[in-house]
Amino acid sequence: AYGTVDEVNATLGLARLHAQGDVDAALSRIQNDLFDLGADLSRPNMDKDDEAGYPVLRAVPAQVERLESEIDAMTAVLEPLKSFILPAGTPLAAQLHMSRTVARRAERLAVQLNAEEDGDVNPVAIKYLNRLSDWLFCAARMANDAGKADVLWVPGANR
Repeated sequence: AYGTVDEVNATLGLARLHAQGDVDAALSRIQNDLFDLGADLSRPNMDKDDEAGYPVLRAVPAQVERLESEIDAMTAVLEPLKSFILPAGTPLAAQLHMSRTVARRAERLAVQLNAEEDGDVNPVAIKYLNRLSDWLFCAARMANDAGKADVLWVPGANR
């Protein structure tokens, strides 16, 4: 799970090659959050935090709340969805879509880890990954001229 979180982080580094200004700053912050998250997932049993001998780094609700607030802000300006969209468009949008899919895989693996660890994984870490994939979806649409340049799926187009 935390190896896949590291992979998400690496894909965000690639996305940052195409990002500027506030988007680059947000991606930088998220990359830092992902290191926190990796540390959190590397010690899934939160009941043993006191035995660590050092302060254990855990994802906190404020990190999730920040993502949710930014999702709300992006959604307020995005073109309403009228179709499924393809993971394409600008180089930044395409890379953010790639990051989104890796974040979804990381979430699935964290849920699996939680099941294997009898529910001892920090639930905030799992929620962060869930909200991150939504954040990346919205950010990809923003990179496509706030959704105006999204590449739409055409059902059955090649039959």
